[in-house]
Amino acid sequence: MIFVVLGTQRFPMNRVIDKIDNLIEIGFLNKNKIVIQNGHSKNSKYAENLGMIDESAFNNYIKNSDIVITHGGTSSIIKALRNNKKTIIIPRRADLREHVDNHQFEISDMFKNNGYAEVVLDIEDLKEAIINIEQKEYKKLSLPNGLADFLINDILKL
Repeated sequence: MIFVVLGTQRFPMNRVIDKIDNLIEIGFLNKNKIVIQNGHSKNSKYAENLGMIDESAFNNYIKNSDIVITHGGTSSIIKALRNNKKTIIIPRRADLREHVDNHQFEISDMFKNNGYAEVVLDIEDLKEAIINIEQKEYKKLSLPNGLADFLINDILKL
């Protein structure tokens, strides 16, 4: 199952929904194996839409997924990686009114550059990222000393 996480921000990420629907339409993705936590984004025409869900349900979907496609929110990324899920990050873009700035690009780059996840900047590259992620191995995330130590020592390397 692919779990798509678009978060709880009031800004929609409809380009992700449109691309998922397109990949279902062309037969690349199976609509019965896609679950979307779409928050404030529109509903998919084909996949299961969850809107907003509580943390327990969210964690259950993460646990039962094979691949997580997520916006660039730190919490969503770390929850996927802590559960050893292959993760594709699509950072929110300010120019598309998906956020007020592009800080998710920096967060996403840190995870990609350190070997934890794939990053899709151009939504047209999502299909290729799904193909690639199934064939690659990624570093496993462990947070023995907590999030702050992980960010400082492993990601920022301060």
